[in-house]
Amino acid sequence: MDVIYTLIPGMMFFGLLMVGILIWAVRKGQYEDMEGNASRILLDDDEDAMLIDSPKPKKDGNQPSQRQ
Repeated sequence: MDVIYTLIPGMMFFGLLMVGILIWAVRKGQYEDMEGNASRILLDDDEDAMLIDSPKPKKDGNQPSQRQ
């Protein structure tokens, strides 16, 4: 019976801690876009990944010209 006297306040502490974490997460916007990640996996973005991996030519105005 003595265990109940320590378990009840401990569980109340953890319950309040979890409610505090939930309130913090809602205020920080963790639940803003619930549908975005679910539908993002269905999109075909292989072409975008290939474009990112390919090197792009640099246009630099500081290069010396070939004509002299």
